[in-house]
Amino acid sequence: MEINVNQPLVPSFSLQERLAGEMATPLSSCYQCKKCSAGCPLTFAMDLLPDRVIRLALMGQTEALLGCRTIWVCAACVTCSTRCPNAIDIAGVMDWLKEEALRQGKAIDQPEVAAFHRFFLDSLRAGGRLSEVALMRRFTLFNLWRHPQIGELWENMKLGLGLFRRGRLRLGGPPAIKGRDEIKKIFQRTGVKH
Repeated sequence: MEINVNQPLVPSFSLQERLAGEMATPLSSCYQCKKCSAGCPLTFAMDLLPDRVIRLALMGQTEALLGCRTIWVCAACVTCSTRCPNAIDIAGVMDWLKEEALRQGKAIDQPEVAAFHRFFLDSLRAGGRLSEVALMRRFTLFNLWRHPQIGELWENMKLGLGLFRRGRLRLGGPPAIKGRDEIKKIFQRTGVKH
């Protein structure tokens, strides 16, 4: 994603204010050392590096951030956040931007990534733990609906069978956890609805 520097920037200071309410450390603590970008394993696939995301957030460039590919490429490995000398939760900013893009109904370059994100959160919301079987079943059906590829489905089924035989895949899903009500409260507090 390129930002045209010849056009005037129209800042949205509400973005900075909204992020300030979500983050423990304000984004204004960032002094652009670029340690986050230097440590990120996925910069090769990003259109904006993590330090640029923070900079654009400080400049109030909501539209540029919600339309960029970077927030969907981010694997939430938290390397950027752990490398930050000022303890800015950069991975948290990326997650917040993903949720905001979904809330606003923004067009997403990679709908598979957005679908996987949604299915992952739905799995956590349902039981507090990730059910790999339920997640992959929903994601596979989503992909089959969009791009029917029986050969790929067959290969994935063989892989799943091999994992099951080695005891690496639980068909019944993960065991129930205590505190499921707390998980529901977390989702209610964050406002994640999809």
